[in-house]
Amino acid sequence: MGLLISLFITVLVIGLVLYLVRMLPLDGNIKNILQIIVIIIGIISLLRYLAVF
Repeated sequence: MGLLISLFITVLVIGLVLYLVRMLPLDGNIKNILQIIVIIIGIISLLRYLAVF
């Protein structure tokens, strides 16, 4: 049960950070790069919770 809660919280945090990046008054290219970085970090953290790494 603890694993599911951790995964859920991680997905929520990733979604919140992606939302905040979209709200920043930056150029479109910079926003895309930031979104890709957040997604990669999120995938890595999810894989760590699933004990892949």
